[in-house]
Amino acid sequence: MEELTFQPRTDFTTLHESVTAIRAQIGKVIIGQHEMVDLLITGLLTQGHVLIEGVPGVAKTLTAKLLSRCIDADFSRLQFTPDIMPADVVGTSVFNPEKREFEYKRGPVFSNLVLIDEINRAPAKTQSALFEVMEERQVTNDGITHPLPSPFMVVATQNPIEQEGTYRLPEAQLDRFLFKIEVKYPVLAEEVSMLQAMHQHSNIADMTRVIDKVVTATQIMEYQALVRKVHIEDKLLHYIAALIQETRNNASLFLGASPRASLAVMNCAKATAAINNRDFVTPDDIVSMVPHVLRHRIMLTPEREMEGISTDEVIGQIVKAVNVPR
Repeated sequence: MEELTFQPRTDFTTLHESVTAIRAQIGKVIIGQHEMVDLLITGLLTQGHVLIEGVPGVAKTLTAKLLSRCIDADFSRLQFTPDIMPADVVGTSVFNPEKREFEYKRGPVFSNLVLIDEINRAPAKTQSALFEVMEERQVTNDGITHPLPSPFMVVATQNPIEQEGTYRLPEAQLDRFLFKIEVKYPVLAEEVSMLQAMHQHSNIADMTRVIDKVVTATQIMEYQALVRKVHIEDKLLHYIAALIQETRNNASLFLGASPRASLAVMNCAKATAAINNRDFVTPDDIVSMVPHVLRHRIMLTPEREMEGISTDEVIGQIVKAVNVPR
């Protein structure tokens, strides 16, 4: 009888261990907010950019900074204000009197992980400078293209409450974000634990120093390549496409999701499987990622907005309406 042979499965043990180590390091300082941490890691593994929205004081900026401390890679932080200019982000040409020529001085965006705090405070001119950066991972200056380093990830924060001195992000830019993470207040037990931890540590800076680098930039790129190898069945690809198509035909929505959203759901589902040490995608992986991928890409009709319906509610209805493949 002929002996059956099977292809060896992709091993995600090292990736899973690195993710566990990152969670543990961030958990030394951040109590709770597990979903935000996991989504940031997912974005990192899928080469995606992440928009974090939440009221002040829920550790949006701190969590992003702690993630950068876990990775042995370059990190830049930009504080967006109404007077910030594109040159402050991507750099500009400066005349060198010794060489008698202009030299390109790179801006802070030339880093592996770029944290943009309060992204909606920058005017449209500066926002437009991020289009090429986020999608093509390059900067064009004076007709010369300068590639950004790898890995590259933008983590942006914004406050949904305060509107004075802010600018609405263009839909084209929102679509370039893999996720929009909505950060909620901690539950009572988590807030009590936070108070106890801060009572024992007089200085938050002392707490952040305990974060160890547990993964290198090279390892991140290797993990990104591994994630792309996760198996996904054709019926699940059809399921993703059906979910996205439903957003374009839904009576509650004025704007549906783009094909970029389909790719985002697929890649995030693959990353979720890899994080959980699996080499195949399940329907649950897809469903868990859909709200975070879609909530900033779809737009409610004026009638639904007046009724107080949220985009997450519509997404929930869409997920229930589309049959899950068996």
